[in-house]
Amino acid sequence: MTPTLFTRRSLAALAAAATLGALVPVHAQQQQRVIHIVVPFGTGAVQDTVARAFNAELGTALNASAIVENRAGAGGTVGAAAVAKAPPDGNTLVLAAASHNIAGFLYSKLSYDPLKDFVGVANIGNAGYVLAVASGLNVSNTADFIKEVKANPGKYNYASAGNGSATHLAMASFLAKAGLEMTHIPTKSTGEAVNEVLAGRVQAVISSSIGVMGFQSDPRMKLLASTGKARSPFLPSLPTVAESGLPGYAFDSWIGLLAPAGTPKAEVERLNAATNKVLADPMIQERFKRLGVEPRTQSAEEFQKLLRADWDAMGAVVKASGAKID
Repeated sequence: MTPTLFTRRSLAALAAAATLGALVPVHAQQQQRVIHIVVPFGTGAVQDTVARAFNAELGTALNASAIVENRAGAGGTVGAAAVAKAPPDGNTLVLAAASHNIAGFLYSKLSYDPLKDFVGVANIGNAGYVLAVASGLNVSNTADFIKEVKANPGKYNYASAGNGSATHLAMASFLAKAGLEMTHIPTKSTGEAVNEVLAGRVQAVISSSIGVMGFQSDPRMKLLASTGKARSPFLPSLPTVAESGLPGYAFDSWIGLLAPAGTPKAEVERLNAATNKVLADPMIQERFKRLGVEPRTQSAEEFQKLLRADWDAMGAVVKASGAKID
């Protein structure tokens, strides 16, 4: 082999290696995209369990890693504030629910606007709620519960997942509509609120369905009614609050992904398409059903319309409850 030929071959090999070396980091960078799904409540909250039921599959659909981050505090406003201030690049989302819009009317001071500082990415599903009481309370239905609490104003307590949470406002609006007085005991999560009832330290809770579905036969708790406009498909034998003692009352919650305002429309639509693809998977649908969540799919535009309508509805709920947090 002549020196000239050796040099040419060596240069060619070096050039090929350099080209390959330049391509690998780019490919690796594409694979390393991380999407942060912020859950503004603690472990065990309905948003947390829902997020963890589909985040891995969403990451796969987006050729990225989708990780769940719990940022609990102040009725979900701590996590929401963090997402509102995040870069609008589609890499930071919040898995929100009814409490997101509730906060805009409940808190006198927020560092963000729940409606204007976010854009709807994808509707995930609908979560129902259940009125449950400690077995030590001698009632068997909603009408009995109302009668007992009305006869003993201020004597009984109710638990929630925290000030400003959906479980708080669901009960506060129930009490306002029924003309009842109970003491609010806020906890850090739905699980803790339910445990307070199971232990008999608190007499009642309006919990997400997932929080109480496993206690239907537990002697420590009675499930009195579901809170939706129609009976829950997961608890079909349970009457609604409206049909069992408080006509006109209804409360349930959407669950969905929101991105910071200003996120490009093309990115929102890409995230929406990936999410809807995941939600169409029968395996994911079955997971959601076990969590007491009815899967929903909408376009980003349809979801945004739902958010605007819910904003008005939650404003009415907060006003009716009389609740306010400074």
